Amino acid sequence: MTKKYTNGEMTIVWQPALCIHSRICWSNSLGLPSVFKPMEKPWITMEGSTTERIIEQIKKCPSGALSFYFNNEVSKES
Repeated sequence: MTKKYTNGEMTIVWQPALCIHSRICWSNSLGLPSVFKPMEKPWITMEGSTTERIIEQIKKCPSGALSFYFNNEVSKES
């Protein structure tokens, strides 16, 4: 299963089967809790930060469960 979340500019792809629950995405000291909220549904709310900051956080995911792509890149490939 793969889940996708978008803010129009970019899309976050979450692959739950790869997630090792490191908490890096949402812990207060390391993460971005304004975007990644594991106790809520949907657990990713992209309105909580800028695209640039979200990308920085996704790049810290140790398992690769979180990734992203820019929506305009997808339309170029189509």
